Amino acid sequence: MSVVSTSASRVNVDGKFFRLGGKKFYPKGLTYGPFAPNDQKEMYPSREQTALDFLQIRELGANLLRVYYVPPPWFLDLAAEYELKVFVDIPWPKHLCFLESAKSRKEARDAVRKAAGTCKCHPAVFAYSVVNEIPAEIVRWSGIRAVSDFIEELIDVARSVDPDCLCTFTSFPPTEFLRPQTIDFVCFNVYLHLRKPFENYLARLQMLAGAKPLMLGEFGIDSVREGETRKCEILAWQIESGFRAGLAGMVIFCYTDDWFKGERHIEEWGFGLTGRDRKPKESFWAVQKVFRAAPRFPLPRYPKVSVVVASYNGDRTLKACLESLARLNYPDCEVILVDDGSTDSTSEIAKEFPRIRSLRQDHHGLSVARDTGIAAATGEIVAFTDSDCRADEDWLYYLVGDLLSGEFVGMGGHNFLPPDDSFVAAAVMVSPGGPAHVMLTDREAEHVPGCNMVFYKWALEEIGGFDPVFRTAGDDVDVCWRLQERGGKLGFSHAGFVWHYRRSTVRAYLKQQAGYGEAEALLMRKHPEYFNFFGGGIWRGRIYTASKLGVTLQRQIVYHGLFGSGFFQKLYTPEPAFLLMFCTSLEYHVLITLPLLVLSASIYPLLPVALTSLLISLGVCAVAAAQAGLPKKKQRSWSRPLVALLFLLQPIVRGWARYNWRLTVRSAPPVFKRAVSREQLDDLESLTGLLPVGGRLGSVRLSQPHSLQIGEPLALDDGRRGTWPGRKNVSLPTECHLVAARANRLLVRVRRGTAADRSPGTGASLDLDGSPFAARVCVEDRAGEAEHAALDRCVAG
Repeated sequence: MSVVSTSASRVNVDGKFFRLGGKKFYPKGLTYGPFAPNDQKEMYPSREQTALDFLQIRELGANLLRVYYVPPPWFLDLAAEYELKVFVDIPWPKHLCFLESAKSRKEARDAVRKAAGTCKCHPAVFAYSVVNEIPAEIVRWSGIRAVSDFIEELIDVARSVDPDCLCTFTSFPPTEFLRPQTIDFVCFNVYLHLRKPFENYLARLQMLAGAKPLMLGEFGIDSVREGETRKCEILAWQIESGFRAGLAGMVIFCYTDDWFKGERHIEEWGFGLTGRDRKPKESFWAVQKVFRAAPRFPLPRYPKVSVVVASYNGDRTLKACLESLARLNYPDCEVILVDDGSTDSTSEIAKEFPRIRSLRQDHHGLSVARDTGIAAATGEIVAFTDSDCRADEDWLYYLVGDLLSGEFVGMGGHNFLPPDDSFVAAAVMVSPGGPAHVMLTDREAEHVPGCNMVFYKWALEEIGGFDPVFRTAGDDVDVCWRLQERGGKLGFSHAGFVWHYRRSTVRAYLKQQAGYGEAEALLMRKHPEYFNFFGGGIWRGRIYTASKLGVTLQRQIVYHGLFGSGFFQKLYTPEPAFLLMFCTSLEYHVLITLPLLVLSASIYPLLPVALTSLLISLGVCAVAAAQAGLPKKKQRSWSRPLVALLFLLQPIVRGWARYNWRLTVRSAPPVFKRAVSREQLDDLESLTGLLPVGGRLGSVRLSQPHSLQIGEPLALDDGRRGTWPGRKNVSLPTECHLVAARANRLLVRVRRGTAADRSPGTGASLDLDGSPFAARVCVEDRAGEAEHAALDRCVAG
């Protein structure tokens, strides 16, 4: 008798994980079979033996089976009875050059259609894998794009029969470059027996998976070659490392040594947790112990975390935000809501959450609100999210876990579009200017977005917290740069994610981008070395965002290895055509298109040139919209034209706001607040016997380390000079006055190689043998010393 399916009995994707009903579902699985044919010619044991196997598998703590032949209905019913989910691999001759033959392609489509029809709507079905491990040489022969398109076609066939099913294909390192876009989750078979390479490869796979869950479809150890003791050890740390790395699920190969393939029993391998007689091996009990602890293995410690939510008129999404924070699975945390002078119902919503600490202040901007939260925080770690975000219940578990595991002072994570957000919001998500993370490696970040970040409180206090000048945006960029300038590192947690509601109207989106433009102008004044002449950011790492940052023209490059035999065949994604995207910028419109249009009014032959210039901009926007990765469930007929429009308007609005602010604050002195690094402070504090002061050697110490804010390493007044692009020099003159009186001055000259505005910096107060003296910081132009004003203070000793 078949089990009736309900929507609550099917597994769904939820961010980087799966959800069954209202709870998360972490697949802890085993491969099952293939076996020698039974009396019914099925590649499964008898019903009686299967029932005994299921009982033992449940005793192990597993909740999923991966099978390599389409299971008969009785098998699925029995799995549902034992509360086991079934991950169905659909067999077809993928070892042939299937794209060369219409017959092979039809055979594959028919196999998927038949499998989906057999398992349709059954509650025991976890997902379909439409193909498992296509040989790399077959993919190379047929073409990456063609094979990916065919995999997506097979997925469409499965969904046409069973619309609610999850679909994927199972890859392995030799076909790492194969990345169909319509899969529901990423599934890899990985056999690595060294811990560090295994963990590093999981971090790489998480980068490839992006916004999708990552699952290991196979991993295991051969006890014949490795020994049972070694097998127990490896499986234990593999399972723990996998779940700590944020995997959505793991499947061990395999349940038993009773394994049938190629019309014969395989006897030379011993991957099973049980023998052929189903007697548990030592590894069975080792896996049972680890499965019972999975997926949330204890952290080394649980430091108190203060979650700060700064809100200004965010009542539309604030309640959902606070509800999600109230459900966090972390034992020691507090939530601090800072109401930055809201005029909506924020204060009324806050009263509904008595366990959340609510602070209200006048409207001073985002940075001041976050600094207020830091001052009120009692935790060792301070986490930040926004009122338009919903946190995953395990958000802090993964962020803190990754923060404790590395030499990081801060950590960030993904921000995803909520499933209930609007179609306009989906278009905004793939348009330029959204929150993004910038990665230096698979684990280390150069920048993490402000809607999802945590820092040690002491690290924030060392840099003086957030800069109040950033009222609406840019505060996260500034903090990340200042922390790294002091030698700190930022990490990225792939599993610690939040749901982030995007702007739901074009007007709100453009207003947000104008605010980002103003923030960029402020950042340019404070950190000119991170920007080019036109105000574009200069990043060392790679930017990861739902928007593809423009048009991609170059082909992807794959490392196949010698004769295509490389075991790890990596794909190198080309950078977007940034030069082509210049055609959508404000500078292009103002300096090229607009002058041509104006001149064409009197010089008619220039009209075709002016129209061509305009059409180039429109064409670039249209191509960018066509390449945008819009979610299929969030598309309408007007979605891509809207994305094209936003690609056209965003650079103009953001650029206008940036230049407007640059011109507005041009007369104000620039503020250079790049903190001296820890190494530089140590050097300054240890300079004993080097500086000539009043005819004798003196010692220098910094009386207020945070007040000396110089962006480059210093060269003392010993005749040495730096080299391009920056040269620094420190002068320490001593003025002798009346008896027992003297005045000491410090002059720091910085000769920069950029064309940014250059004006005096800030002064610093130092002590020389206990006598305070003046600090003078100026910046020189390459053409000559710029006019400067500095703080000079003479004190009689």
